[in-house]
Order: sequence, then structure tokens, then C-alpha cells
Amino acid sequence: MSNNIKKRSPWAWIPTLYFAQGLPYVAVMTISVIMYKRLGMSNTDIALYTGWLGLPWVIKPFWSPFVDIIRTKRWWTLTMQWIVALAFAGIAFTIPTAFYVQFTFAIFMLMGFASATHDIAADGFYMLALTEHEQSLYVGIRSTFYRVATVVGQGLLVILAGVVEMNSGLEPVNVTVEANPALKTATAVVPSINISAADMKNDAHFVVSATDLKVAVNAPKTVATDSAKTMPFATYAKLMMDSVNNMNVRNGLVAGAVVDKSAPKAEAPKKETDGAFRAWLRSHFGDKRNVTVDGRDNNIAIVAVRLTKKPEPGKDIILSVTNNKGDQSIKLESDKLATRFVFNDKNWDKPAYLYFTIDHKITKTASASFVGASGNIPFAWMIVFITLSVFFLVVVVYHTWALPKPASDANHDDTSAKSIFKGFINTFVTFFTKLPVPQTIAAIMFMLFYRFPEAQLTKIIQPFLLDPLDKGGLALTTGEVGLVYGTVGIIGLTVGGIIGGLAAAKGGLKRWLQPMAWSMSLTCLTFIYLAFSQNQSLLSINICVFIEQFGYGFGFTAYMLYLIYYSEGKYKTAHYAICTGFMALSMMLGMIAGWLQETIGYENFFIWTMICCLCTIGVSMIVKVDPKFGLKESEKNEEVATKDDKK
Repeated sequence: MSNNIKKRSPWAWIPTLYFAQGLPYVAVMTISVIMYKRLGMSNTDIALYTGWLGLPWVIKPFWSPFVDIIRTKRWWTLTMQWIVALAFAGIAFTIPTAFYVQFTFAIFMLMGFASATHDIAADGFYMLALTEHEQSLYVGIRSTFYRVATVVGQGLLVILAGVVEMNSGLEPVNVTVEANPALKTATAVVPSINISAADMKNDAHFVVSATDLKVAVNAPKTVATDSAKTMPFATYAKLMMDSVNNMNVRNGLVAGAVVDKSAPKAEAPKKETDGAFRAWLRSHFGDKRNVTVDGRDNNIAIVAVRLTKKPEPGKDIILSVTNNKGDQSIKLESDKLATRFVFNDKNWDKPAYLYFTIDHKITKTASASFVGASGNIPFAWMIVFITLSVFFLVVVVYHTWALPKPASDANHDDTSAKSIFKGFINTFVTFFTKLPVPQTIAAIMFMLFYRFPEAQLTKIIQPFLLDPLDKGGLALTTGEVGLVYGTVGIIGLTVGGIIGGLAAAKGGLKRWLQPMAWSMSLTCLTFIYLAFSQNQSLLSINICVFIEQFGYGFGFTAYMLYLIYYSEGKYKTAHYAICTGFMALSMMLGMIAGWLQETIGYENFFIWTMICCLCTIGVSMIVKVDPKFGLKESEKNEEVATKDDKK
């Protein structure tokens, strides 16, 4: 090991390296969606464009051999960080252009390939720059800082854009919606706005029909129509949503098509019939409880917003309304309706309408505040991406000093086209032939099935928490799920990962492999308990989710370390990338979860996941691991001495 590594503490570069690894991924996969939405792109176009941006991470194993064969991992890591820094700057300066969609999408795609390549190089560098013991010790730390990057990217950077936007336009619009179960149920109607003389005299600003709106939680069962007939509230709510969309479109405030409510209704889709296998599952394992669905609907509320003065000809004032803070169970409808409105000299005196839904499962008074900003949206997002670009410039300069130069991370002597092609082929050949065939099969089975229970469980946990009691769920509100799974669950996952790394560094992977597999398995019992008891105590649910996520974080350490262990050898960087490809494929096995849960219900589904834990335990028993992997040199010597004594 070089002296450079000894002098440079892993704490000096692992946190920043994996924080820098997470930010571009979040920028490409999440921040891009939010930015395009704020800039006025339709949901259809957003899905079309951004759906392709995940491609680099899917196919990265196919070019990982080049990272292993050409130059050093340190060189690739620093070079990709330079490219990412320049890409962020490129996005910032193309946002104000007329063809910002095409330009920014192209740069996002370039950034995606640079970021995926950075993942390959950084993971390879991690394995080269650290001893086996250090790899075990810091595996939880690297995961933690990667998660911190996702929180910063989805949270702080979006907040930064909002702050810049709110401070660069008209006075922000503030609306608070309070939902109270004790209020008398009333039918939501389209509100009107009265503009006072004082409003007309003052500077241009927005007025709203109600800044503090109090709404009943319980919706009426039926609503009377003009013809003295009644209709179900769900039908009325759908009609009101269509009306809000139509009025916003007709007023020229949003782009879109008017819903033709007079058009003949489409024929109801034919009810799906069960196949023989699904029918057998339902009859033998389906939910047999005799329950009555309460049929309650979410209540709705509508708020109108209007501008007080006519803008200059040709000038647009754009108002974008988002959730500010409060209970997420009170939702501003932004998936099916626009919340971005364009006011100009032709429609300034027309109101824009906001449509809110109130979760019928709210049991005590809850409130949420919403804010509408009319600042310079392109400028706000320019600031965000300039900030990211500057950050990455600082990071790459820092890493130029901080990243060690391990002797094993050396340039290859022969970089001819023939040598590169030969190395490319050898990378894939050696991946499947580095062990005897039975052990190779066992290793691939481990990569695919160690996470099989969790791959299914993660798809169903949140629907289980949200679904009403009569459907077998826990009837939590959206806000409560955000606390339980988005906060307590993440804490449990992070703590479990860190402790798992410390444990593996102390005893080695082989010693902890099966205990960690059992940790992944036994903690699933918490959801069997919740499904059968339907305990709605928030404290109990938080404890169960924490235990399950802690067990997953602790057990996942063994999985990550085994990928590192299997990748050891000449092409360890490329082999690790291939291993992560198998990891992604293993999570795709969870696609059956939704279909299965709907067929057999939550109780039997969670029992099924416990049965699937046999896969986790089984594959952990058939793979072979060197007992010395992950241990300190002194501990390795002690283990060898102990074996010699026994002989």
C-alpha cells in the first residue's frame, strides 16, 4: 500500500466522493422533472423526455470495461466530475434560451452518462484505495452520504429555487387550508372574487377568494343538481375538476384542451376475469374477511386567484402555486390540473382556480399552507444549476488533493485498440469464469435472490399504510406516511447501514453474512403483525417500520460487501458494475408484488414475503466467502494462528 493512502484518512474523501456521486443522479432523475414542471412543460412531455434519462445507469455495465482498461480510476473520477461541473453550467446558461427543452435535455443526457461513468470509477477507486477491512468499515458511511445527497437535491436545492422565485416577482400568494372533522359538511362551489377600490389603486398584486379556508373533512354522500336530482359526490367532484380545468383553459391561463362533458360516455371497461391460476390463489389464499367498504370520498375545496392590474402589452406574469408546509393529507391537485398560470394584458382580469382534495381519513384538525410565486422562474433555476456547477468545481479541486494515489490504480501499459478489445471481451468472460461453475451459479443466485423479499415489500409498504382498514391497510393519512416511511424509515435504514458496516469490519463478511441475512428476514415479521392487528397507533407503526428498515439496512451491508468481494481481481471495477446490474435486475423481480397483493390480500402477502425470506437465507448459505475478507491484518493473522493451533 502506498504511503499516500496511509497519510490520507478515508474520512477526507469518502463522504465528499459519495455525496458527489449522488447529486448528479438526483439532478437528472428528480430535479429535472421539477424544473420542467415549473417551466410549464406538460406532464406528458415531461414523462416522455425524462423517462429516457435513466438509460445511462441501466446500460453502464456495457462500457464499464473501458473504465477498467483505460487510464486510472482516479483519472476517470476527476474527469467525470469536471464534465458534470461543466454540464451543470451548460444547463444553467441554456435555460433562458428559446430551445431550452432540446438543449437542457441533451445536456442532462450527457450528464447522465458522465454520472454513470463516475459511479463505475468511484466504486472501483473505493475498492482500490481501501483495504478489505476499510471497505467493510466505510460501506455504511458511503451509503449514508449518498442518501444525504438525495435529500439535499430534492429538498434544499428546490427550496433555493423557490426562494429566488418568490423574491424576484410580485408579492407571493399565500393560502392556508384547514380541514376539521367537526365542521358541518358543505358542498364545494366555484368561488368568486371581489376586487376592492384599494386593490385597484395599489401596485399590481394577486388577490384570492380566501386566504384562510376552513373545510369539513367529511364530504356529502350526494349533491343536488339544478334538475332537483342528486348525484354521488364522487361524480360531482369529477365534474368540478373538469370545470376548473375548462375555466382555466378558456381564460387563457393554461394550455390544454377543454373537456367536453356533453360527449357520450365511453362504455365501461369489461371486468377483468381471473385466469385459472389467479382464481385458484383467490379461492385458497384470498382475503376471506367479511368487511363492508365505507365508501367515503375525499372532500374538495376550490380557491380563485386574480391579478389586480393589467400588465404591459406583451408581458407575461406567471404564477406558480406549490405546497409550502403542513399536513400532506391536504393536497393541491397538480397531477391532473395545472398549477402554473400565465396572466397577460388580455386575461389579467380572469380568475385562475386551484383545486384541493382533503383526505377523508383525517381524524383531527389539520392544515396546510400553499404559496404562489410569480418571480423569474428561469432565473431561479439558473441559480440552482450555477450553484451545483460551482459546488462541483470546488469538489473536483478538493478531490485533486484529497483522493489518494493507490499503487494498484495504475495506467495500463498497452492501450492499443487490439488490447482494449481483448480486455473488453476478457472482462465479461472472467466475470463468469473466475470461480468454478457451481460457485459462479451460487454467486449469481445470491445477487438475484438475496433481496427478493425486500424487492416485493418495498412496492407494497406505502399502499398498505395508506389503504383503509376495510381493505386490510392501516388507514394512515398521506402526511402520516411521509413521517413514518419518509423520516423514521430513512433513519432506521441509515443507522442499520452504519452499524452493519462497523460489525462487518469487526468480524469479517463471512461471520456476519448469515446473521445479516436473518436480519433482512426476521424484521419482515413486523408487517405481518401490523397486517393482522391493524394497530393504528402511530407510535407502534413507527417502531415497526424503524425495526424493519433497520434490519434491511443492517442486512444490506452483507449484500454490498459480497458484490465487492466477488469483484476482486484484475477487472474489479468493471466486475462491480456488472454486479450492480444484477442488483438492479433483482429489484425488478418485485414487479409481481402488486398483482399478488391484490389477489391474496395484505395478510397473506406479508406471509408470502416471509416465505420468500427462505431465498435470502438459502443463498447466503450456498455462497463461499474467504473468512479473512473484511478483517484487519492483525485479525487475519490471529485467525490463521488459531487454525494452526487447532491443527
